[in-house]
Amino acid sequence: MDGRGPAMGLVHLLRAVTVEFDLLGAEFAARHGLHPTDVRALIQLLDAERAGTRATPGWLGEQLRLNSAGTTALVDRLERLELVRRSRDTTDRRRVLLEVEEKATRLGWAFFGQVIDDVVAVSHDFEPGELETVRRFLTSVLESTSRTRSS
Repeated sequence: MDGRGPAMGLVHLLRAVTVEFDLLGAEFAARHGLHPTDVRALIQLLDAERAGTRATPGWLGEQLRLNSAGTTALVDRLERLELVRRSRDTTDRRRVLLEVEEKATRLGWAFFGQVIDDVVAVSHDFEPGELETVRRFLTSVLESTSRTRSS
């Protein structure tokens, strides 16, 4: 090895998992006439909803690193497909909010539900402390890759 020891094995496993999830996302996109960026947008919007973040087109564009025109085209496409809806913010009528439609959630669960169920089932083989260690590790990896992407 190159002196990094067992950690390199984890890097390779993370890469393999990432590739598999990316392939699943691409297959989902192809089946539903979506672009991979559409899938990333839906994931961002679902994550925002879970976090209580009020997603706007500007926010979504920042998350996906799209310019204003690209974000508008993306949201228009997702709205046309009835996967996302625009609504006016009730506290600031000038602001447009984005929400994932139930149709998108149903399509996602129909496609990804089995892999989610499998991951949850596998997690039952681990002690709570082990799961916490995995969570801390993955959170640190995510923060590291986010920093690298931002620089």
